Amino acid sequence: MTYLIAFAIIFLLAVVVIQIGKLSELSARIRGEEAEERSVNNTQGMALVAFMVVFLIACVWSAWAYKDQMLGYGPLTSASAHGFELDHIFNVTLFFTGIVFIITHILLFWYSYKYRKVNNTDKAMFFAHDTKLEMIWTVVPAVVMTYLVANGLIAWNNIFPTLGPDSKHIEIEATGYQFAWDIRYPGADGKLGNKDFRLIDPANNSLGVDWKDEASVDDIILGGSDKIVLPKDSTIKVRITAKDVLHNFYLPHFRVKMDAVPGLPTSFIFTPVKTTKEFREQLSKFPEWQVPADPADPTGPKKWETFEYELACAELCGKGHYSMRRIVEVVEREEFDTWLASQKPFYVTNIRGKEYDPWAGKKLFPFEIKARANELKSDIANYLSDTTGTASRNIQLKHVFYATGSADLNSDLSKYELDHLVELMAKYPSLKVELAGHTDNVGDAASNQVLSNSRAGNVLSYLLSKGVNSGRLSAKGYGQDQPLESNDSAEGRQANRRTELRIISK
Repeated sequence: MTYLIAFAIIFLLAVVVIQIGKLSELSARIRGEEAEERSVNNTQGMALVAFMVVFLIACVWSAWAYKDQMLGYGPLTSASAHGFELDHIFNVTLFFTGIVFIITHILLFWYSYKYRKVNNTDKAMFFAHDTKLEMIWTVVPAVVMTYLVANGLIAWNNIFPTLGPDSKHIEIEATGYQFAWDIRYPGADGKLGNKDFRLIDPANNSLGVDWKDEASVDDIILGGSDKIVLPKDSTIKVRITAKDVLHNFYLPHFRVKMDAVPGLPTSFIFTPVKTTKEFREQLSKFPEWQVPADPADPTGPKKWETFEYELACAELCGKGHYSMRRIVEVVEREEFDTWLASQKPFYVTNIRGKEYDPWAGKKLFPFEIKARANELKSDIANYLSDTTGTASRNIQLKHVFYATGSADLNSDLSKYELDHLVELMAKYPSLKVELAGHTDNVGDAASNQVLSNSRAGNVLSYLLSKGVNSGRLSAKGYGQDQPLESNDSAEGRQANRRTELRIISK
């Protein structure tokens, strides 16, 4: 029905235009061609001048009326340090182009009126050359352009300073693809590891991170829907890449915009200066942000209360382009450090212990050792403080390793876990424990029983060698009789091959 009404309106307008044309033709015949031409010229000239006045007033009024909804004005001032300089450059550019815009339109419409044809004796004046005019419209734009370009170059150099190895900045990486962003943070070492497109595996390594590079193993990778968290008053350098088509890394509130080009890494440097909470408080001072965020729920939160910084793709990268929007939260540095410390490295959650782990059985990294020490300490403390009987007395020694198919303890890797256990035994002098060995079901049960006994015994021997009282320790092998998971898969068998700490008494 809507299309039918629209078609009818267009049809009626066409009929009206045709009839006006016929009336004009009839009027010209009655009054004479020259008189009609003068009348039309006068009418059109005055109409153009009237349109000019209304148009220019509307331009100025609309800019003023909607200024608070435009970046750089009202509450939408820059949330980054460099953004204020960019906003100033835009304002200066607007000043000069605004002057040209107004003068050009005044002359355009005024000349249409002034030089309208009044009689047949009117002739246009023609100058083949005028040096003065040539100089004016060549020199003035050249001076203005030089000023604008010089200011732009100064701003560019300020935005992109040289960051050396000693610079205190945070470097993150944003990789665009249809239709999301993967964000990579450095771990405790503060360094992003290497990538190689030849290592890309859509199932296990979609970014092509080189896990043989030790700087990669503590890197944190946020998926397509995780919130991006940034610290206030800290310099951020973003490496920007793409995997498929051209994307654009766009943070409008921070005045950050840079193409993400496949095969050609780019970067941007900026410093957030307002937390999300502070920007919301700034918005709350303006009436247009005091309306309900959801018009259907007038009693719900206000628009300013639901504001979020956002990352968008500013290129038309495909039909799912809209879904590349990501929430960005800016917090104080202390809160950021706490958040970052709570994130688990991608290597730990997705690569460690798998068949494609290049460090399996070769090395434990400092962040793993520290995290595991805290975990072991917490597990024992939770059991000792438990008064409800819900805490488990069985604690898996996750970083105790043996030679393949052997009971020989890999002391180079196991010493960290066992030394932490020695410290905890000293901290809790009344604690008595059993060291329990377990195997998978590969091989015969009798051999597995012997292997589990030997492995538990070797752990006990290590603890004794570190000074733990023998009366507080015991060792026992359980063979393949107490699996944690099914032995039908390699992952299940690996989980079943373990050494546990069983608390006998507190």
